[in-house]
Amino acid sequence: MSASSSKKVIFAALVGNALIAITKFIASAYTGSAAMFSEGIHSLVDTGNQFLLLYGMKQAARPANKEFPFGHGKEIYFWSFVVAILIFALGAGISLYEGIHHVLHPAQLSDPTINYIVLALAFLFEGVAFNIALKEFKKTKGELGYVEAVKRGKDPSMFVVLFEDGAAMLGLVVAFIGIGLAQITGIAAFDGIASIIIGLILAFTALWMAKETKGLLIGESAHPEIVDAIKIMINQIEPIERTNEVLTLHMGPDYILVNISADFKKSASSDDVESAIALLDQRIKARFTHVKRIFVEAESREHFLLQDEADYKP
Repeated sequence: MSASSSKKVIFAALVGNALIAITKFIASAYTGSAAMFSEGIHSLVDTGNQFLLLYGMKQAARPANKEFPFGHGKEIYFWSFVVAILIFALGAGISLYEGIHHVLHPAQLSDPTINYIVLALAFLFEGVAFNIALKEFKKTKGELGYVEAVKRGKDPSMFVVLFEDGAAMLGLVVAFIGIGLAQITGIAAFDGIASIIIGLILAFTALWMAKETKGLLIGESAHPEIVDAIKIMINQIEPIERTNEVLTLHMGPDYILVNISADFKKSASSDDVESAIALLDQRIKARFTHVKRIFVEAESREHFLLQDEADYKP
């Protein structure tokens, strides 16, 4: 997904969540609903998260320098992980606390009509933001399933917003049911129970997001299809005799680092090796625009195997 598409999704979620958070807090203060307060916290945290994602995208776009020779692309991975932590610590934590408190000390709600109106409007706004995020996500996932696309995706800003909006819509349904049951049955604890369930939804969402962004933050390789294609391209270059190893690393959503170990024919001169490396660099970058830097090590198969054995010796 392009940076402009990601920003479009984030801006849509940002505006929607900011407006929704204000109306939820007003409704919570008016009716005393714990579920509505939890939903307000949820939207407030989501609004802050969108600011962090935009900041992360801005930082990731900074050019390389002496201190960071491969650029700042991983900034977006770091801030996406921070977003997951905030959802867990603030969103889930406060919702669970409020829910448990209202279950242990239930208080009757005042006229809940305003809650229903706010929840309906919030569901509408969240639905629009979720639809925008889903459309952009579909453009990038191709024929992959949704879960597989998230696992293989290298731009966390996309699926973070998708997760947030999906959790928000589910939370709104839970809040509506909880407030409705509290009104119908006269059992105020249902409102607190709804808040607890919203907290659990947020906790699950945060843990899933953290799991998906952790690998990117540590350093994931490029898709196997890209690695396999690069190996084929290497073996088509004369005078390379065989490919020893191809290592790849995502330095950002649009930045792949490639390190190649290749065994050149003994008859190849230094000029032949230099020309082969230049041609290989040109072909790989022409086919895969996300590949920004390529390093080629010319080493015999025997030397590579000995070095590889030494690297993995306990």
